[in-house]
Amino acid sequence: MTRIRRWPYTFAMLLSIVIAMVALASSIYLGRPLRDPDGFLGPAYIRMPLLALLFFGVGIVVDAVRTSGWKNLPNGMIEIVRNEWSLRRILCITAGMMSFYVCYLSYRNLKSDLPTYREGVLYDQELLHSDLWFSGGINPAVFLHDLFGTGFMAEVFSVVYLAYLPLIPISLGAVLILSRNLAIGAWYATTLCLNWVLGTVSYYILPALGPAFSRPELYRGLADTGVTELQQSLISTRLDVLADPVGSGQIQGVAAFASLHVSVTFTAALFMMRTRQKPVIQTLMWIFFGATVIATLYFGWHYILDDIAGMVIGWAAVTLGAWVTGNRRKRPQQSAEPGTVEHREETALVDAA
Repeated sequence: MTRIRRWPYTFAMLLSIVIAMVALASSIYLGRPLRDPDGFLGPAYIRMPLLALLFFGVGIVVDAVRTSGWKNLPNGMIEIVRNEWSLRRILCITAGMMSFYVCYLSYRNLKSDLPTYREGVLYDQELLHSDLWFSGGINPAVFLHDLFGTGFMAEVFSVVYLAYLPLIPISLGAVLILSRNLAIGAWYATTLCLNWVLGTVSYYILPALGPAFSRPELYRGLADTGVTELQQSLISTRLDVLADPVGSGQIQGVAAFASLHVSVTFTAALFMMRTRQKPVIQTLMWIFFGATVIATLYFGWHYILDDIAGMVIGWAAVTLGAWVTGNRRKRPQQSAEPGTVEHREETALVDAA
């Protein structure tokens, strides 16, 4: 285990290789190609280099401003590149981004294969009964609609829910680039990888569609939002994939248990707390996590038990991620003072020993 911690990305890289092999084996077995879940920047071979360049550039500018100020920004950037950006640091950041993407790509493809392997198996009725048990016989969606209304707050919760999509890769890039300790970046990248893997396992253990798809009548009174469009797109894509898994050329993405929106936002908030980030950052992340939990129930994405399971996955990912990257012990708040990368790496290795 000490060898794994000595280069803190070892576990994340091994995990990404394992889940990629599982996804590839499933692809071969089912006769379906692995598909790239395109983002708003296009396919991965365009998206990943663009994001990497953006994060590198922002990191260099931020460090230069810290050390030299805005007036000496050009010279400061040159000094930062010369003194801060060693080959090891670049390789670590690249490893973090690649392991995250490979785990995410594999997770999306294995999630798409779920209806084939677990054909006809759905636990929505059991999860619905658990909702009523947790909430004292009142459907949580009905309660939230009465509490918040179905107009303006639907728009607010829609923004919160959809903000998750760009926030997670952005937060990863920020931690990898701006962190003064390479092991801290490895910790966050590893926790996100674990979320994708543990989330995939949970889908197969307890397949479910979610309240909005099993009882759509409960959500028809909500105002049309970006979430409404997304739900309609997801169910349409699911039907296309079920009818023609290969010819549809798409990935189906409907699965309720557990909630990865909850697990990942809980992971981010818990990670920010354990690494002792600025109080304002911690507060904002916990508020975002809480609003996300409400949004998942409000729009019928998930059952209460899905969200509880998501929090368990998030806690497990942060805890295991800390252990395998040498961050098990509590660390003092990272200093903003400049220093050489070699000194920081040496400190990280000592902590990991």
